[in-house]
Amino acid sequence: MSGFEVIESPGAPIKAWTRGVPIEDAAMKQLRNVAGLPFIHQHVAVMPDVHWGMGATVGSVIPTVGAIIPAAVGVDIGCGMMAVRTSIRAEHLPDSLAGIRTAIEAAVPHGRTDNGGRNDKGAWQSEPPAVAAAKWAELEAGYKAVVDKHPKAAHPRGFGHLGTLGTGNHFVELCLDEAGDVWVMLHSGSRGVGNKFGTYFIERAKHDMRRWFINLPDQDLAYFPEGSDGFVDYIRAVSWAQKYARANREVMMDQVLDALRIWFPDLVATQEAVNCHHNYVTRERHFGKDVYLTRKGAVRAGDGELGIIPGSMGARSFIVRGKGNADSFCSCSHGAGRTMSRAEAKRRFTLDDHIAATAGVECRKDAGVIDETPMAYKDIDAVMAAQSNLVEVVHTLKQIVCVKG
Repeated sequence: MSGFEVIESPGAPIKAWTRGVPIEDAAMKQLRNVAGLPFIHQHVAVMPDVHWGMGATVGSVIPTVGAIIPAAVGVDIGCGMMAVRTSIRAEHLPDSLAGIRTAIEAAVPHGRTDNGGRNDKGAWQSEPPAVAAAKWAELEAGYKAVVDKHPKAAHPRGFGHLGTLGTGNHFVELCLDEAGDVWVMLHSGSRGVGNKFGTYFIERAKHDMRRWFINLPDQDLAYFPEGSDGFVDYIRAVSWAQKYARANREVMMDQVLDALRIWFPDLVATQEAVNCHHNYVTRERHFGKDVYLTRKGAVRAGDGELGIIPGSMGARSFIVRGKGNADSFCSCSHGAGRTMSRAEAKRRFTLDDHIAATAGVECRKDAGVIDETPMAYKDIDAVMAAQSNLVEVVHTLKQIVCVKG
């Protein structure tokens, strides 16, 4: 049994691991638009958390030859997950986890205020910690190489955002696995600087399409042909932002573990750690050809490789091991996937609904996070069942503390 269904398309085939999970019409239209592009290699793969996204569908894997689509990667370049198993066990935890949540919130800037200006609580207000400074020292020259050529892509907070969470669906969690071990899991990307890079190059690609009189079914599918100045410069920028995103997660993890040592001075992280992108582009070989593979809301799941598939604020998450499925381009879903827009979630659910859905989790229970309530997401168990030939579950995690921006 293949595990996927073939979606009819006027262009390249679409293979979808979506048995038992819905695909909304808007996402289906986007998938067909992408599949119709002339530089798609072999087929487009669709993960079970698929839903409408800007430009390309979230939960899609897009192999291209001779071109790259900036909006398919998006503006949260390198967004992804990191998880570390610790030496803490369930029986070591205090009865109330409120103090631990407060300590994590103090250790990791999160949210956004002052329109991202000088007093933004989501950036470091004073000098970032030493671990961030060390990471930035490794990144600074690459950043300068991009913005020296493209000054409009510059962002004032490259260093000031390194080791910060952001908003929306980004989070830091403490979780328990099936054996009672405590994990730290977090989700974030390249923050303001990645957003600036992504936005700048998406607009530049659109400008090039207009200049070359290339008509597309969706202007967000604007692309750079390989060999063009835009292509070369975008590859340099997106590669840098992906390194920044990985470093951002590493700094946050360091800060969270240090905060936990207030309660657990002897805490150590075990060797089992995962740090994976799920919004990115990379060079890989598939079906006999070197391609630029864009995973838009998808995780690499090569044979034996570990990945992370989070649920929602009230649902289980999974550490998984890839099965190296060739038809999926060695990929799996990046989470549960939304079933509705943020605006629809706010209209449909009450604060009482959210409180009930996050019972037993030390987290925000206010109107500001209703758009992230568990009911706004697909059933994670159905999502996992639909991709059983892509990954196997190594650990099942249930959050006990959740920090949201």
